[in-house]
Amino acid sequence: MYSTDEDHTTRDYTLNYHIVWIPKYRQSVLTGEVADRVESIIHEIADDKGLDIQDLAIQPDHVHLSVSSPPKHSPALLANWFKRISSRKYNYRHADRDGEKIQWTRGYYAGTTGHVSQETVERYIQNQEENA
Repeated sequence: MYSTDEDHTTRDYTLNYHIVWIPKYRQSVLTGEVADRVESIIHEIADDKGLDIQDLAIQPDHVHLSVSSPPKHSPALLANWFKRISSRKYNYRHADRDGEKIQWTRGYYAGTTGHVSQETVERYIQNQEENA
């Protein structure tokens, strides 16, 4: 989409990414209150960064996120933001001891939803909750 004003032309872009990451050692720590808190923090990060969460599923041992972003943010940057900021905020706010801290693995999966529809990715994420 193009929009113009008197002096210049700008483009508006939106890219949709499916990002998946897991806790260190794939421990099933994302349950109950922990999952609720992580979900809230992920939404907070998206709001702070001006991103639009399309869908989110917190499983006991992994997180599925479908997020819309302008092209100035690489998938690596998005994954880094969500992983780094969520663990830092969670650990600062809710973890009194080392055993309660959230730690993510170094890796992640990131894919665009261009080869499948956004609805397909959202259905897949929602089915993860049903199959947990």
